[in-house]
Amino acid sequence: MTRQSPVSLLAAMLVLMVACAKTDRVQASPGKNSAMMNTQIMALPAEPLSAYEQASLLHMREEEKLARDVYQALYVKWGLQQFGNIAASEQRHMDAVLNLLNKYNLTDPAANKQPGEFADAGLQQLYNKLVADGMQSASAALTVGATIEDLDLFDLAEAIEKSDNQDIDMVYGNLAKGSRNHMRAFNRGLQSSGITYVPQYISQTLFESIIKSALERGMQ
Repeated sequence: MTRQSPVSLLAAMLVLMVACAKTDRVQASPGKNSAMMNTQIMALPAEPLSAYEQASLLHMREEEKLARDVYQALYVKWGLQQFGNIAASEQRHMDAVLNLLNKYNLTDPAANKQPGEFADAGLQQLYNKLVADGMQSASAALTVGATIEDLDLFDLAEAIEKSDNQDIDMVYGNLAKGSRNHMRAFNRGLQSSGITYVPQYISQTLFESIIKSALERGMQ
């Protein structure tokens, strides 16, 4: 994975925030969000997919699954509410990407996969490492959570820069909003334990702007 410059990432994240601006106006209970997202996806035109957009959708479906599966495993281990709440959010993210896969008749790489199982060998290896790391201590688990959201934000910024389909940009913008909120939650947990998270993928400047800003409302 090629890392972008902090300036490029900041520009990309501004685009992400604009892309999900419409959904900021929508207030809904979590149980309705998946259905509302699918309605918005289907309301937008089906546009030709580039090779990058197709690969990105397949990867993002499994990357959101990785987040859900890791958080479920760490919730069982530590019982921290962050993991229980955010795992449910990651399921909604998985559903949103699956709706796009179905809309474009793409084969779901997560179909028939059990928790912790991935078609992508790189994600499989990453899952194994993250779960092992998170089992060491509660603070290590929170660091794993922050790392996953760090990676998600990096990948989403790159994906939205290279995509021009309205429905994909709308979904990715919503996923990025959720990831920013998740990053804030994990960082609060780490700070309460006296631990400072250092971003590994996004820039320090972008990370600080996220954790210093307020919780974002709307569909996620």
